[in-house]
Amino acid sequence: MATDRPTLTRVRGLRVGHAETPDRQSGVTVVLFDRPAPMTVDVRGGASATYDTASLALDATFGRRWAVFFAGGSVFGLDAARGLRTRILESGGGHRVFRNPHRVVPITGAALFDLPMRRGGVPDYLPLGYEAARRASRAPVAEGAVGAGAGATVGKYRGREHAMHGGVGSRSARIAGAGTLGALVVVNAVGAVRDPATGAWVAGARGPGGRVIPPGARRRERAGTTGTTLALVATELAVDRPTLARIAAVAHAGLSAAIRPFHSSTDGDVLFAATTGLVRPLRSERRPGENADRLGSRAAELAIDAALGAVRAANLRARGRTP
Repeated sequence: MATDRPTLTRVRGLRVGHAETPDRQSGVTVVLFDRPAPMTVDVRGGASATYDTASLALDATFGRRWAVFFAGGSVFGLDAARGLRTRILESGGGHRVFRNPHRVVPITGAALFDLPMRRGGVPDYLPLGYEAARRASRAPVAEGAVGAGAGATVGKYRGREHAMHGGVGSRSARIAGAGTLGALVVVNAVGAVRDPATGAWVAGARGPGGRVIPPGARRRERAGTTGTTLALVATELAVDRPTLARIAAVAHAGLSAAIRPFHSSTDGDVLFAATTGLVRPLRSERRPGENADRLGSRAAELAIDAALGAVRAANLRARGRTP
């Protein structure tokens, strides 16, 4: 679903693309960078499915990535990496290391659990990764049940039969002296989504008349259900990776104001933070951590707005309406 709101693609130096399976029950979303972007990751779910995140540790040597992908399909979705890498190489991306003639393409990503309950084959995510990369553009990011959010649901604490649609959402904003900051969030949570500004439950376990039954409101809730929220925040401001790590931590913590419960033992919650480095700081920080605090706080707000936009767009579309 197209949006006229400012999305992640307002951040210069990156593009976003979606691809879905033919039945639109799963998919892949990719964020491509024009050049390798410094990046960190914040993993807080107890059941994450990730691709090459260990080398994003602050003490690791190679902390830059050409792309981030988010996929459905649980661990099967990680196969999207190969299709994504193939497309980047075809487009002239990648770089040589250690004087080797072959180009390498460092990428990273994470997957959510949207496997169907019925028996049958699992989609091939390799071509979905390729197609999402092929479609990547600087156009506003489509929201709702698209890309990695095509098969996403929320409110599984009363069983999948009561769950509502999850999806993809994105927001961005200009930050004085720091260029543009953006967020992209894929919501497939066990929990419900609440608007912190109003206290209203936006999506969750569906009760009589379509109203949301908040988590904890009924005793009969099902343990062991799986869910995940995946996110990327990106800034144009050239900051170091320790600063990115702080931004990621603050933004991830901020999402807990909108998603309840969050960071559980069966969630795969993962948040990446990256910089395109196109805006140089005009002055030094007045105090240590000033940029991290300022950008992290705003990133948390944008991530919350993106999560709300994701479930609103997906559920309005399911009812045949548009926002």
